[in-house]
Amino acid sequence: MPSTSSSSSSSSSPSSPKVVLITGTSSGIGLAAAIAAARAGWQVVATLRDTGRAGALRTAAAEAGVELDVRQLDVTDEASVAAALSGVIADHGRLDAVVNNAGAGHLGTLENESVADVRAVMEVNFFGVLHVSKAALPHLRATGGRLITVTSVGGVVGQPFNEAYCAAKFAVEGYMESLAPVAAALGVSVSVVEPGAVATEFVNNIGVDLQAEIDAAGPYAKPLQAYLDRTTAQFLNGAQTPAEAAEAVLEALTANRPAFRIQTSDWARGFTGTKLADLDGSAVLGLTAQWVS
Repeated sequence: MPSTSSSSSSSSSPSSPKVVLITGTSSGIGLAAAIAAARAGWQVVATLRDTGRAGALRTAAAEAGVELDVRQLDVTDEASVAAALSGVIADHGRLDAVVNNAGAGHLGTLENESVADVRAVMEVNFFGVLHVSKAALPHLRATGGRLITVTSVGGVVGQPFNEAYCAAKFAVEGYMESLAPVAAALGVSVSVVEPGAVATEFVNNIGVDLQAEIDAAGPYAKPLQAYLDRTTAQFLNGAQTPAEAAEAVLEALTANRPAFRIQTSDWARGFTGTKLADLDGSAVLGLTAQWVS
């Protein structure tokens, strides 16, 4: 199995720490959650698509005085997922929790992007979650474990120029909400964690030249500029740190009876609450229309 590891383990014993596998740990919430879980006493298998990008993760672990088992896992590649899960069981003997964190941001609107672009967003943010969850469930059933997925407030409230991203996160939320009672009947707890704005992630995760996007937006240029002005200001002035958002992941890992839906901040609770109480859709559309005008 392709992997790199900063710690090793043989088969588990009754005194062995619980084992959690976290995807997408090269930066942001995934990195912070890996450190927080390790500090809380978990054996953390920290995975990322390219282990060559593990420098920040390893540095953070060293600074925190914790050990991580760092491994390669590409959520879009079923063979990579299967190999990673098999390696975890072979080396640690158990799997007590999975945190589906890997994902990618996306900026665009339907007329200006291809359906292939939308499929690519779904492949990472939705089907990637399913690949990992399906492979992990037999092992989580064996331990009475936990399946935790980092979604977004964008999995509850649709947002301008985020159609594909929000569609993927809506799909994850619907899938996990539907799966939760089925998994619970077999002893597995299912939760979703909904972050709002997290510092440093918006522009980096989208991975595009924002001015070039505006220049190419045609009739959508003015509303796109308005959306970017509003959203960039929010990320610069009101965003959580990844460590703050990771506290909600740790809650899902450690609470005696974790909630199904856990927001990472008061702002996220208020924002998602607007949708959950909005029976006719007018409150959400009244809010988001202001972002593009």
